[in-house]
Order: sequence, then structure tokens, then C-alpha cells
Amino acid sequence: MATSLSHIIQLESVEKTLGGQHVLTGVDLQVPRGKITTIIGPSGEGKSVMLKHMIGLMRPDRGKVLIEGVNLGQLTERDLNETRKKFAMLFQSAALFDSMNVFDNVAFPLREKRLISDSEIRRQVPEMLERVGLDPQGHKFPAELSGGMKKRVGLARALIMGPEIILFDEPTTGLDPLMAHAIHDLILSMHKTFGFTGVMVSHEIPEIFPLSDWVAMLKGGKIIAMNPSEEFQRSADPRVREFISVNQGESLAPV
Repeated sequence: MATSLSHIIQLESVEKTLGGQHVLTGVDLQVPRGKITTIIGPSGEGKSVMLKHMIGLMRPDRGKVLIEGVNLGQLTERDLNETRKKFAMLFQSAALFDSMNVFDNVAFPLREKRLISDSEIRRQVPEMLERVGLDPQGHKFPAELSGGMKKRVGLARALIMGPEIILFDEPTTGLDPLMAHAIHDLILSMHKTFGFTGVMVSHEIPEIFPLSDWVAMLKGGKIIAMNPSEEFQRSADPRVREFISVNQGESLAPV
């Protein structure tokens, strides 16, 4: 697979075995720069494991993970940490610190990196909270927030460092359909504003299709299909058609 600067993330023949189980059996994936790519597939297929490889939290048993053409497997720990600065991640649970209020949760990465002054933090954090629809919620603690509000705080914290890449691991898990739709709309709006590359793992069929530029399907430890979103929905591959049909409970567009 040739390296292309138009692809910010590339997985080449990535294999991973966990607990004696072959999870990834030769994943080839190219993530286009500046687009939202959503990975779908049956539960337990290793979609979240793929995300952990992209950010260097896991290393492949075989194969390569490249970020802007650089092989993560050849980096020192120091260089790997530098590469991770390109990333942010929105977890299923939002992963907020229960002992910190909303303001301090969003400010945490800025304070940890000590990149800007306290006065600049006091300016930037409320602005970001307002962008995600949470102004003026900075004084509240996670226990006082709804599930949707927690996701918004998590997204604000992911955006505050201006990452090139954001990984979304099932970002609407646990939300009712209306709130899930609102979070999808917010992600799309923030993507248009900030222009980050998004990689999302999701089970929300068919809701993810208008949100995604590209859709890939992981099955049997491999990417079996990847196409622009509209084209993906018209796939003639019976495995793709069956998965979408079962998960959305309605017929697919004709091929």
C-alpha cells in the first residue's frame, strides 16, 4: 500500500491477538485527511481495538500503523507521545473526572500541558463550552449532568487543544434517539468549524450515514468494504447489505 499525504492515518496488514483470540487478522485502512470516517461492524469485531492502534495505545503483532507516513512502531516513547498530541478522543462514557466541575474538566489538558496562562484558560474554556451548547454550565459537576450534557463536555475537552484528529468511540452510547441525533449534529457542526479528521466507531444505523464522509465495515478481523457514505449504502456486497438491513430494520436502497 503506497503512502499518500491525503491519508492522515494508514493501517497496513495489521494483526492483533488478544487472550488467544485473533481480533485483527490483516486490517488495511486509509483514513482521508479532514474527513469523517465511520467504522461499523458486528459487536466484538475489534473496532475499538483499531482505534487504540491508531493512537499508539496498542501496537500490532504484525503490520504497520502510520500517522502522516510515520510508522508508530519505529518511534521512541518520547516521539510517540509527541505524535499523540495530534489526537484527542471522545470515549463512550465521556470519561469525565467526577471530582472536577465542568470548567476544570475542559481546562484539564490545557493545565496539564501548561501551554497557556490561567487568564487565557479562563477565556478559552467558556468559549468552547458555549460552542458545544453548555454555557453557563462550568460550575456543575458530572453527577449533575445528563448523559447528553456529559457527551458535550467530553467533546469540548477533546476540542480545546485544537487536535488534528479526533477518535470517537461509540459517542452516542446510552443516549435516547433524539439526544443521539443532537450529538451527531453537534459533531458535524464542530467538524465544519474546526476541520479535524474524525474517526468514529458507531452502531447507529442509519443515523451515521449523513454524518460520515466515508464508511468502512470491519468483519472477520478485516476491512471488507470502504466507500463514500452514499455509495456504501448502495453496496452490492451481501455482507454489507445484511448488516445494514438488520441494524436499521428496513430495506436498503436498490443496487
